[in-house]
Order: sequence, then C-alpha cells, then structure tokens
Amino acid sequence: MELENKNKAQTDSDDCCSGDHAHQHKNSHEHSHEHDHDGHDHDHGNNGDQGLLQSRWMLWLSLAILLGTLAATFIFKIEIIRPVEITLMLIAYLLAGNKTILAAGRRIMRGDFFNEFTLMTIATLGAFYIGEFSEGVAVMIFYEIGELFQDLAVSRSKNSIKALLDIRPDSVTVIRKLKNVQTTPGDVRIGESILVKAGEKVALDGRLLSESGVFNTAALTGEPRPDVITSGKPVLAGMINTEKAVEIEVTALFKDSKLSRILEMVQDATARKAPTQLMISKLAKIYTPIVFLLAVLIIFVPYLFTPDYNFDQWLYRGMVFLVIACPCALTVSIPLGYFGGIGLASRNGILVKGANFLDVMTKIDTVVSDKTGTLTKGVFQVQQVETTMNEADFVQLAASLENYSTHPVAKAVVAFAAEQRLDKPAQVEELSGLGLKGIVNQKLVLAGNLKLLEKFAVSYPPSLSDIPETIVAVAVDGTYAGHFIIADEIKEDAAATVSELGKMGIETIMLSGDKQAVVNSTASRLNIAKSYGGLLPEDKVRVVEQLKAEGRRIAFVGDGVNDAPVIALADAGIAMGALGSDAAIETADIVIQNDQPSRIVSAIRAGKVTRSIVYQNISLAMGVKLAVMIMGAGGIATLWEAVFADVGVALLAILNAFRIQGRKI
Repeated sequence: MELENKNKAQTDSDDCCSGDHAHQHKNSHEHSHEHDHDGHDHDHGNNGDQGLLQSRWMLWLSLAILLGTLAATFIFKIEIIRPVEITLMLIAYLLAGNKTILAAGRRIMRGDFFNEFTLMTIATLGAFYIGEFSEGVAVMIFYEIGELFQDLAVSRSKNSIKALLDIRPDSVTVIRKLKNVQTTPGDVRIGESILVKAGEKVALDGRLLSESGVFNTAALTGEPRPDVITSGKPVLAGMINTEKAVEIEVTALFKDSKLSRILEMVQDATARKAPTQLMISKLAKIYTPIVFLLAVLIIFVPYLFTPDYNFDQWLYRGMVFLVIACPCALTVSIPLGYFGGIGLASRNGILVKGANFLDVMTKIDTVVSDKTGTLTKGVFQVQQVETTMNEADFVQLAASLENYSTHPVAKAVVAFAAEQRLDKPAQVEELSGLGLKGIVNQKLVLAGNLKLLEKFAVSYPPSLSDIPETIVAVAVDGTYAGHFIIADEIKEDAAATVSELGKMGIETIMLSGDKQAVVNSTASRLNIAKSYGGLLPEDKVRVVEQLKAEGRRIAFVGDGVNDAPVIALADAGIAMGALGSDAAIETADIVIQNDQPSRIVSAIRAGKVTRSIVYQNISLAMGVKLAVMIMGAGGIATLWEAVFADVGVALLAILNAFRIQGRKI
C-alpha cells in the first residue's frame, strides 16, 4: 500500500566501519536496504551457527599454526630457524587474513583507502616489517575471531526476531471436490475451504465454517490464553487449533495474510537505522582517516624531537594505535542493541517498524488516543438497568422485542439477557430512528430512544434527558417501565495505562468522533484531563497539528481507517493490530498486536532500555579504546594488548546488547 506523507529513506551500507550513506527523515516509514559488498557480511541467517563456524576452517588452521609455533618456542624450548618461522607465520597470516587483505585491495582500487580492512592490513604488515611475525599473525587472527563473534551475534539476533514470528506452516489441507488435498499455502485460492486438525497451525486468514473452535493466539497477540471463536468469525494465520478439527473458508491469499505482513514489518524494521546508528556511521567516515593520520604522526613526528629516534620502535607504536583504533566493534554492537530492542518488543506483542521509532518513543511527552476500539472495546454493553417492574421480567420483555433487531444497541440488550428464555414477539414494527414496537406475552412493548416514547405520548422522568450515554427506554402497555444504560466497555488496562503514563510525565489526551457528553464520561472514568468529542478525521489532524505546534512530541494511538491520517502525522503512530483497520496498521510505526493500551507503556520502556544499552556500549568502547590508544602511543601497550582490548571490548558490548533479551517491560 502506498502511504501518503511518508518520505522514502534508503540506506546503502558497505561495511560496519566504513560508514553508511544514509538519508533519514522524521517521517521515513519506507524500506531501507543494506548491502555488504566486501569482507565480512554480518548476516548469516540461513547458515546457522555450526555452518558459520565450519566455514572459517582456514582461521582455525591458522590459529593452530600460531599456537603450535608459540608452544614449541616457549614451552618446549625448541629453536625454530628464522626461515621456517617466517614461512609458518606467512602461511598462518594468509590463511587467517586472506578475506581482509583482498577486501582492502578492492577498496583501494575503488579509491576508498580509509576503511577497517586497509587499517588491519597495514597494521599487521607493519608488524611483519619490523620482525614481529607472531604478533602480526595474532592481530589478524584475533581480529578475525572478533569478526566471527560479531557475525554470530548478528545472526542470532536477527534469527531470534524472525523465529519469533515465522511460524507459518509449510503445508495445508485444502478441501477440493470433497477430498482432502495436501498443498502449499501459496497454492490455496480465496473462497476455498481448508481443514485444520487439532494441534495444527492455521496457515491462512479466513472465517470459521465450523460451529466453534478454540485457538491459541500467542503468535499474534503475545498472550498464550485460548480464544473461543464461533462460526463466521475471523481466524488468522499463525493461530493454533487446540481442540477438534475445524473448517475455515480462506479470505486472503498466503502473501496477504496478517501474519505474513507482520513478518515483513519485523524484517524491514532491522534495516531502518536509529539516529544513534546513523551518527556513529557518519562519524566512522571521519574517524578512520583521522586515525590513519594520527598513526602516521606517531611514527614520524618523534623524528623531529627525539635524538635517538628508532623508526622500528615508533612504527610499532603506530601499528598498536591502528589496531586498537578500529571502530568495527562499536559500529556492530550498536545495531545489535537495536535488534535486541525490536526483538524484546516483539516478544511482548509490539511490532516496531524500525530502530528509529524505538528512539522516538523515549522522547514522547504526549500520548493522543482515539476512544472507541483503543481505550474502549468498541462493543456496546449494558452498564445499568433501572425499572419500576421486577427486573427479570423487565429484561425478558425488552430483550424479547429487541431480539428482532440487528442494531448493535439492541444486540447489547439481548446479550444482557443471555441466560433468560426469550419469547417470540408479534406484530413487530421497526420505527426508523426511534426503535421497536411489538406484542410480547400479550403486552404492548415499546423499546427505543426517548423520541419513541414521545411519539406514543408516554411520559418519562425528565432526568433521562441528562444521561450522556446511550439509553434504551422501555414502555409496557403505554406506561414507562424503565430503561437500560448502554455504553462502550472500557478496556481492563486502560485506566492503569493512563495512570502509568502520568507517572512517566506523559500526558494523555483523548479524541473521538462520539458526542462530547459520552467522551467526557469516558475521560472522567479514566482520569484523562483533556478530551475532545464530535471530531471528524480532519478535526483530529487539526488537534494534533496544534499540539505539535506547541513543541510536543506526540504518539497517536488509533485503530480505524479514520485514524490513518493522524497516525501518519504523529512523531510515533501506534495502531491496534488485532482489531485495527489495514490502513491504520500499514500507516503506523508501531503495531500493538493484542489491542492492550498497556503495551504503549511497554513500547516506551523498550525504547528506554534499548537506548540505555546502546549508550553503555558507546561509552565502554570509546573509553577503553581511548585509554589503550594513549598507552600504545606512549609505548606501554603492545600489539597483543591492543588486539585483546579490541576483541574484548567487542565481546563485552555484544554480551551487554544481549542483556536486552531478558528484560521485562
């Protein structure tokens, strides 16, 4: 679906350290694309950890040669003649660093000299030049091991997001010509019927043909509680049939199912970069040339001031400086933090369509929410019964007559009398815009609004006119008998959500197309100070524009087609996914799958946890690197310490990023 008011942002990333050419806008909701052309590709999602480890057999052989040589020299005291040592170290060096060396060559041929591959190649060749063969090989080996750990971490992080939701069955049983045929979900057409046995996953969206079924909806809502679905109601791909076999009529193609769209959203999310990622990528393009320049200055400037200048000594210090200065660990650990944040949100039933929206949620100071279907269930329910008769008799008479109507208000009355036996009314007449008139148990019953009673000259208490909610007034044999107060039911966690947002310093404002009196009543029950009723879609846009003009950072939460324009306008657009319209879901930046308002708070917490981890990684990496760079330039740190510091920082940052996975929000 093409979305208005959305600017395209496309990211082209060559590698983790040489920077990304990215253009990002506040309202950029389109897809970004990443490419890794040289060296190490940090996405091995389909190979698995074992395949990735096996593919680096040359690295392990190189490590074995290095360890064997060091053991022979320092443990067994075997003197290895220089030509043999040089040959062994050269073989080990080429086995470990061939990809990095070739990547550096390709980059230089393209005019891109300042990148991590060139940096590591120059540093290790410098070590060879001054005769530190084992240290040069060790730098390359441990650099490659660090890259391998990063590859594994990125692979696992991306796979955890994909595995979280990719539960689509590979085959489906379709009923054709009264026979059960096994086929792939992609071959099933709209209108065909599929059979889902107990314990099987539903492969396609559809509506239930069987009388009823019990389904586990955890994949879509984040909650494992069973959901009873009756005939004619929608069933979504990804649900698990927990009891008897059921038949479902397919209403959407495999590629158009809600679950397929959810998967696409999550996969696209990992490509959208947060401002922190973009900042680090841009800094890397400046940082790497500066590092090269400083290394050159460390090597040659002392010649001007040191009487006993030793080129090999200062070259070594320059090489140490280059090794520790490599920014790759920093630029990989930051995306890992955001991958973890997206995964954390997904496990809690929240789909975040990009890392940038995790950052946006940390800055929100106002949540503007639609009423119906967002803070309320969008289902009419009897809230109160007032009658001058026996209540059971009153409910039975009114519900028997209302059972004739299909109006949502009438259905609410019938649902309220679900446990009572209803009589069949006679001479039923539906009066447009007023209500119903009919004979029930030989009594003339009127059920409808106050205008209906006025039409038949039935007097009623004047106080009824002051009730803000919808009422069903009932008269029996020409006399007022009582009334039902009908209202949309507030969601169980709505009040707690408003309260929690208030504790976080975030104001909640409610907008609705419903009449102001009803909106005020709902706002009062939820302790919302500001509420606006009687709004058309363009009025909602106007209100949000006014709030933004005041400098507020706004998250708008809605579920209907009429909410799509406001969702697009807000800093963060949030859609209720289970009951929400396709337009709202497609336009939104964040989708709450189980329709619980409390997930708004969870989304904000996920953003704050992610930001905290990312900032910790930046501080850790920059602090350690700066300290070792100073030590290297001063001749205190060796190449061994430099490479262990570089790999160690990378591992600590990766482990820190993985802490997100276990956080509770």
